[in-house]
Amino acid sequence: MALWTKPPTKLLSGKIMAFTPTRYDTYDFANRRHIGPSPAEMEEMLKVVGVPSLEALIDETVPQAIRQSTPLSWAPMTEHALLDKLREVQKKNQVMTSLIGQGYYGTATPPVIQRNILENPAWYTAYTPYQPEIAQGRLEALLNYQTMVADLTGLPVANASLLDESTAAAEAMMMAHRASKSKAQAFFVDLNLHPQTVDVLETRAAPFGITIVKGQPDEMLPDQVFGAIFQYPGTYGHVRDFTDYIAMLHAAGGIAVMATDLLALCLLKEPGAMGADIAVGSAQRFGVPMGYGGPHAAFMACRDALKRTMPGRIVGVSIDARGNKAYRLALQTREQHIRREKATSNVCTAQALLAVMASFYAVFHGPMGLRAIAERVHFNAVRLHDALVAAGADVAPQAYFDTITVRVGVGQMGIMAAARQNGLNFRKVGEGRVGISVDELTDDDVIARVLAAFGISDPPPAGTHLGFPEEMLRETDYLTHPVFHMNRAESEMMRYMRRLSDRDLALDRAMIPLGSCTMKLNAAAEMAPLTWHRFNSLHPFVPADQAGGYAEMIEDLTAKLCEITGYDAFSMQPNSGAQGEYAGLMTIAAYHRSRGDTQRDVCLIPMSAHGTNPASAAMAGMKVVVVKSAPNGDVDIEDFAAKAAAAGDTLAACMITYPSTHGVFEETVKTICQITHEHGGQVYLDGANMNALVGLVRPGECGSDVSHLNLHKTFAIPHGGGGPGMGPIGVKAHLAPFLPGHSETDGKPGAVSAAPYGSASVLLISWAYCLMMGGAGLAQATRVAILNANYIAARLRASYPILFMGNRGRVAHECILDTRPFADVGVTVDDIAKRLIDNGFHAPTMSWPVAGTLMVEPTESETKAELDRFIAALEAIRAEVRDVAEGRISAEDSPLRHAPHTVEDLVAEWDRPYSREQGCFPPGAFRVDKYWPPVGRVDNAYGDRNLVCTCPPLEAWAAE
Repeated sequence: MALWTKPPTKLLSGKIMAFTPTRYDTYDFANRRHIGPSPAEMEEMLKVVGVPSLEALIDETVPQAIRQSTPLSWAPMTEHALLDKLREVQKKNQVMTSLIGQGYYGTATPPVIQRNILENPAWYTAYTPYQPEIAQGRLEALLNYQTMVADLTGLPVANASLLDESTAAAEAMMMAHRASKSKAQAFFVDLNLHPQTVDVLETRAAPFGITIVKGQPDEMLPDQVFGAIFQYPGTYGHVRDFTDYIAMLHAAGGIAVMATDLLALCLLKEPGAMGADIAVGSAQRFGVPMGYGGPHAAFMACRDALKRTMPGRIVGVSIDARGNKAYRLALQTREQHIRREKATSNVCTAQALLAVMASFYAVFHGPMGLRAIAERVHFNAVRLHDALVAAGADVAPQAYFDTITVRVGVGQMGIMAAARQNGLNFRKVGEGRVGISVDELTDDDVIARVLAAFGISDPPPAGTHLGFPEEMLRETDYLTHPVFHMNRAESEMMRYMRRLSDRDLALDRAMIPLGSCTMKLNAAAEMAPLTWHRFNSLHPFVPADQAGGYAEMIEDLTAKLCEITGYDAFSMQPNSGAQGEYAGLMTIAAYHRSRGDTQRDVCLIPMSAHGTNPASAAMAGMKVVVVKSAPNGDVDIEDFAAKAAAAGDTLAACMITYPSTHGVFEETVKTICQITHEHGGQVYLDGANMNALVGLVRPGECGSDVSHLNLHKTFAIPHGGGGPGMGPIGVKAHLAPFLPGHSETDGKPGAVSAAPYGSASVLLISWAYCLMMGGAGLAQATRVAILNANYIAARLRASYPILFMGNRGRVAHECILDTRPFADVGVTVDDIAKRLIDNGFHAPTMSWPVAGTLMVEPTESETKAELDRFIAALEAIRAEVRDVAEGRISAEDSPLRHAPHTVEDLVAEWDRPYSREQGCFPPGAFRVDKYWPPVGRVDNAYGDRNLVCTCPPLEAWAAE
């Protein structure tokens, strides 16, 4: 008998010894993995906050009138149980060789990139690089991306990625609308554009009164449009020279946009050589899996004269305090923050992680490798084309790169079925054609199976002649910079990736306490399925019966989000928070139109709102009316009521954030909803702060009609250095019929993203998070997020005034530290942010929603030890401010102004009035594992005056 099955041991006295089992579940994800403070630590923190229990704190923080009456219902899963479930679910996805094309292609992710970038928390847990000193690695990788895009498109300026090809095309249309010299209000759309891009263009054009004119390029009337977009190569494969069409557009004052393919441009004449003003597209086929639609980095490049109208982020080259080269985000005044309700773009999230992957794919292969891949793809297409023509098939077009269409007439369904029997997906084109797009993964076996579907049993040898005119061959060099000519030994690639990641401060090193951004744990078990073949290899337009696993996941996640929010339906299409705002407002607008209320176009927005709110309203065709804030930061109810009454039957919506942008649970949220509804408007509740609500408050029960959820905040999708993100929208039942449609699913109008479910693969992360936490775990996470914020506020209120608090002196899940008084002695909020780098921390959110302040959100993921380290750092900084205020040192000479301190500062001649120890090893900084920023304080003004947004020229590289 095994030892542990023996009966209980008797003591000498004859009594049975009592034994208490250990109360610790090693697989309890919610309470021992995702929630930072232990129960004992929580007890200590509650004493500091001054409440007897966590529930008592919630009662003092969250208004009882809005608390949900029933708990979230589902039980948690252990990590290993979840992984078992995911393995079962993925089996319901049938991975076939999809040759559908239409902007999505099979690609080989080099394992060194998959392991060291996509699966590496040093890359996927980083925040947007607004603090450049601690983001030099990411910024260099993104500068490589911009250089790659600029070189391949033949245009001098590129941005650091957009959301997807379709939304990038829509951004280009709006950019053309602003930049064009033409007075026309129509935009020409090439009929060879990908259908999903046409959908998104039509959605985005309508609120601005832009007429979409569709036709073949020969049918364009240049003097009647302000611009045009051409697909190159076309969605059905056509390769044509657009030089003459572009010249005609320019003669009429119009702007030419080309939607293009980076791999094709390794072989084909580039858009810049044809005179294009703007080029857009997707970098997906540069090593980024299809993932049932995303995430993928879109690109945009333009003429130099248009660079200041370009949306999104641009990485630029500047200098630091010692004159050394340093990277930063250039032209950092994203237009929604400056132009607000006059904005034509609300871009907030990029796809930084995926842009980094694509840039490393180019570094990995270099120009010769990319050219070889492009040639192999093209010659496989030639091989298919020639074999089909030899068999008597009607094949088009005559000039192509990787895509052909075959006219099969009434045999279309039979050919499609034969392809599926051979493990292939073709594209159904109209009623009598099939499309075939070959890609990097196409090999002899795939060629043989394609031809077998047409009854051809003897594939010809590899093609050696071009499938397009020789004059369309690219004549210019690309990727000439040394970074694209590295020694491609895997050891060198691995070390380069490691060097760049070591220059950054991500969540794998320290807390990132950004208010409103919720930089919480992205657990390994949640991330794991993203690289599983049956999840990451599906084309977004495969037949529904091949995506059963995704359907099950999306259905269950939708049900859980409905239970969490109190809404009745969700659209998973918006692939960023800003896209979710826009989609929600467009849903409201469609609802009003359906009722004949076409006059409803006023949107009330508090003055404290994030800049994307008024920008999104403007993009949805609404007129923004700003509502005042009360002295305590709440919405001024009297002003709100007056402006709602003034709008009357023109009121379309109001946009509010809850808890407020000031980090407080406002008592009047139900009143705001009631006033809006009394005047016939709809309530849009911004879900940016859902981390303070989940399990405690349902927005849909507070009176709101629609919300977007930032899954890359509350629901654990990692920020990835500035993207990916997802912003699905939840609505009450009356708005459900007006959610975004998509031509590839329901055929309804209103598409806001290229793929029906946006960046579908990252939904797996949020689903896994919900499953492992369980309903009770999610509610506990919310409680602890509120506890952590109140602990910081309680510990720091003696050193930093806490700007806004609720009626009972509590903050929500974030708090605002007022650093404005320090400006009186010459210490700026920038000084404090940079000094925190020396302490080993990313700065909190600076100067929003109140200029000159710091907004801190610790999240539930941080332990008490990390919170205490952060508090110690801020208290030490306060002491340094006091030294300045009391005249012991000037602001200019203080460690605050010289921060951050680099290794170069440490070893250089020291002539400062404070010690090296104080400068380089302040409280909070680790001694052995200290983070050293690679550059000193970056000169932003220099970078904007001397804008360089591609890799520095060869001579600068050589000098360094």
